[in-house]
Order: sequence, then C-alpha cells, then structure tokens
Amino acid sequence: MTQQATGSFEVAMKPLSTEDPIDAALGRMTLDKQYAGDLVATGKGTMLTAMTQTKGSAGYVAIERVTGSLHGRTGSFVLQHSGTMNRGVPQLLVSIVPDSGTEALAGISGHVTIRMADGKHFYDMEYSLPS
Repeated sequence: MTQQATGSFEVAMKPLSTEDPIDAALGRMTLDKQYAGDLVATGKGTMLTAMTQTKGSAGYVAIERVTGSLHGRTGSFVLQHSGTMNRGVPQLLVSIVPDSGTEALAGISGHVTIRMADGKHFYDMEYSLPS
C-alpha cells in the first residue's frame, strides 16, 4: 500500500574542488540536509552539475543517503536525483534506490517530489514498505 509523507527541509551545498577539472562548466558539491515533518532525518550526498552558456539551462545528478525516522520507522535509504533546467523550466526525478533501505525501512520503494515556496524547500514522498 502506498503511503504519503510531507514536510520541509533545509539544504546546505558546498563546492568541492577538483585537482584536475575536466571542464569549467562541470561542478561537484556536497549536500547536507535536515528533514522535518513526517520524515525526521539528515541527508548527506554528492551532486554533479553541468552549466551551459544558455541562461536558465543546466543539469544535475546526485546521490543522497537519508538517515532518520519516517512515520516512526527508523533506518536509512538512498535517493537518486536527476534534474534538468531547460531555459528556466525545471524537470526533476528523485527516486528511492531499490533495496537501499536499512533497519525498519528495509524494502522501501517510491519517489519524492521537491517543491519550493517563499524561498523554502518542501518534499512530498510517495512510498511503500513491506508489512
């Protein structure tokens, strides 16, 4: 049975330097997140970015381990992000990596929708867990 979780999160991103950059338009950052609401957790991950010469067009991928409590069940799982911005129009897919759940979150599957309002980040999560 699919369940819903909603809440907010704060994110801090820090650029990582590369000793041998492939291209100045490519970047790498760390992610540090604090989730609140139905998911009370921290997220730690790495993001790869690609900027273009066209204003408002870019892409990113990221892997993030989320550790905490989801509706009272503790453990961790991994999120896989894939996003593009096409001249200001965003498209984002955030999926729970299959078989990445641990402890009481083992077997979790689903996806996350991220939205912004008034400069704040919010998440809407659809997920399933075994009984």
